[in-house]
Amino acid sequence: MLYAILKPVAVALLRLLFRASRRGQAHVPATGPVLVVANHSSLLDPPVVGGMCPRPVSFLAKAELFRIPLFGGLIRRLNARPVRREGTDAGALRTALRVLQEGGALLLFPEGTRGPEGVLREAKAGAGMLAVLSGASVVPAYVQGTGQAWPRGRTLPRPARVTVTFGPPLRFDVAPGSTRKDAYEVASREMMAAIARLRDAVEGPSPAAVSPVEMRAVGGMGKGGPQRRSKYMHGRNGQHGEG
Repeated sequence: MLYAILKPVAVALLRLLFRASRRGQAHVPATGPVLVVANHSSLLDPPVVGGMCPRPVSFLAKAELFRIPLFGGLIRRLNARPVRREGTDAGALRTALRVLQEGGALLLFPEGTRGPEGVLREAKAGAGMLAVLSGASVVPAYVQGTGQAWPRGRTLPRPARVTVTFGPPLRFDVAPGSTRKDAYEVASREMMAAIARLRDAVEGPSPAAVSPVEMRAVGGMGKGGPQRRSKYMHGRNGQHGEG
């Protein structure tokens, strides 16, 4: 109830303060389980992606936030669920699976923590696991501008234009002859590669040379079969992000 009341207010504020906009929203299925996976460079990312997504979403947030008086209770009522960042949080995985099994939409940041604007890093293992175990449609999303509006280390946000671009949905499963671990790893790589393709379409490809290792083909289990591996560990200036 509170989510439905506050979302229009939040969207209006995002449009007013950050000129928030969206592209490709038709790629988000109107019904059924959906896992929205996005890059992460700012505290603004959850409300921006949630606000621009055409359907209600639940999301995972670091457990420390739920210990903040009043704020913790508020974000819980706004469909947030706690996750511990140290090691594997089996409880958070079960909660996430339950959301998807009930036909809901879940927002996930596969990188696990914030990084520099435009720099994509490897996905955590749990992202691929959730995609494979749930069988849900996986919609990649690229968030642009939030890292400029509210970068890590800055106390308050500043004006900047933010945009969310949604891409075609993918599906992942265990291919014949592969193990579940292999499937999780491929799903994690492919979802970040899909986000990188959205980034390159929006901002242009990175000018840095692509190494033979990064250009090698991977046996993808996503929609469309094997795809060329994207150079998702690089930003626009070719520098590596955090490992």
